[in-house]
Amino acid sequence: MPDVLIYADTFRSPELRHEVPLGVPDPFLYAEKDGVKHLVVNSMEAVRLAEVDSYELHLWEELGIDELRSSGKRIAEIRRDLHLRGVKELGVRSAVVPETFPLWLADALRGEGVELTADGDFFDDRRRVKSEAELAGMKRAQRAAEAAMDIARELLRTRVSNGGLTVEEVKSAMSRVFAEHGTSADDFIVAPGPQGAVGHDMGSGPIAPGVPVVIDIWPRDNEAFVYCDMTRTFVVGEVPDRVREWHRLCKEALDASVGLIRDGAQGRDLFDAACEIFEAAGEPTVRTKEPGQTLADGFFHGLGHGVGLEVHEEPGLGLVAGSPLRAGDVVTVEPGLYRQGYGGVRLEDLVLVTSGGGENLTRYPYDLEP
Repeated sequence: MPDVLIYADTFRSPELRHEVPLGVPDPFLYAEKDGVKHLVVNSMEAVRLAEVDSYELHLWEELGIDELRSSGKRIAEIRRDLHLRGVKELGVRSAVVPETFPLWLADALRGEGVELTADGDFFDDRRRVKSEAELAGMKRAQRAAEAAMDIARELLRTRVSNGGLTVEEVKSAMSRVFAEHGTSADDFIVAPGPQGAVGHDMGSGPIAPGVPVVIDIWPRDNEAFVYCDMTRTFVVGEVPDRVREWHRLCKEALDASVGLIRDGAQGRDLFDAACEIFEAAGEPTVRTKEPGQTLADGFFHGLGHGVGLEVHEEPGLGLVAGSPLRAGDVVTVEPGLYRQGYGGVRLEDLVLVTSGGGENLTRYPYDLEP
């Protein structure tokens, strides 16, 4: 295995959070040298980090932070020299780094003769198979998502036809449920009518009866820091025939694709299964569009993606095939059909890949009427 360097904090770097499963808000240096894990850190974090895993800690004081502070150098220079000393002490001469590795540190290390190779696939691959702690956190987040979806359905049932309801009110109520279940969500989709057919439009304004409302939520578990992801679509009152048909087709595509999930399955095969159902019904897909054409209607996105420390990560389930699914992956399956200017329908479940098939982690009905 190659040596590894990561410089980040654990809130914004999934690569580092995977190696150090603890909330550390300030950037620090993580290194793997000959398979041994090293942390170059401020002494204020030492006690917490020493309790998490078998890291070898290298404190800033041991690397001469006090001498650097008294040298008259600027903070940026002190930070650079401190980490150069840390890498030199560890004897790292070449390393793989994430694509987000900071340029200032890469330049400084290369200036000292350290060879760095940015390899996003390397780090994506390291965290595809979920640990027991990550799976437990993902299941907690999924239960929170389902509880929040219950609140949204109740509001749609009781408020849309009896005095009005806004997207903002639904989101506020759902956010409270997330917090009560130990999860967080910066934002999420509650998109009525035409908003539901526009990519990741988060939604806003009043919700009217008779139009589809796409609710796509991805809360993150506060303990394990992993996400879930689920989508349902609802219509209050009379359901238009075309929306009911889109919903039927999406459910059929969801079932067909989930049925193909297993260790070794190709993501492209799952995507093709969904496209075949839509195309047989006369719906356009990215397989049938002309090269260079922008597809705005029909099934215009991929079928799904991996979920973990990022809400969108490897493996992908789309037109461009990646590596096969493997036991321990967690993926979404989210077929959808849309008409620009009108709205759309999307259904999304979260599935754990196992050696014998797929374990659906989503325990929620698919009712179109809330």
